[in-house]
Amino acid sequence: MGRRRVVQDARRDREFAAFVAGAAGRLLHAATLLTAEPPADNPRARRLLTLSLAHTYACWDRLRGEDPYDRARQYLATRFSRAVWHQYGLLGALGRSRPHPESPLARLAPQERLILVLRLYEGVAEEQAAALLGLPRERVHAICDRATATLLHPPREPAPAVLGPKVVSP
Repeated sequence: MGRRRVVQDARRDREFAAFVAGAAGRLLHAATLLTAEPPADNPRARRLLTLSLAHTYACWDRLRGEDPYDRARQYLATRFSRAVWHQYGLLGALGRSRPHPESPLARLAPQERLILVLRLYEGVAEEQAAALLGLPRERVHAICDRATATLLHPPREPAPAVLGPKVVSP
């Protein structure tokens, strides 16, 4: 029985390594978008990815036909939303830090970033995103629309003050 377990563990490790080789880049990009960090310097996104992959590895034997990428993405999203919700909880560093100002999603609130990444980058259906986040489908739709509008139509710069002709006093 010991030999059988060793063979199963080796197979599981090979399968997981192949999964990580194929999915880690996309998951890291999604985590970087969520945390709104620059791609070259993204420690919070890397931590989020590490936690997600560790959870997926721990559940690997129980997946039974479930897509491991979906499981990893789901954990990534729930971990991010929980960290933002409990800003000073276990993963407070994820929610406390300000987004990098040059990030394309920096102007969005964390919930808007999460829904936008799930819906537009990951292609998750509204119903699935709503179920994942525990929100009504209409709310997910409204948040996604608002976030998209914010990105497409940035706030205008204040108009320069119009000064009248200079009056010279005699």
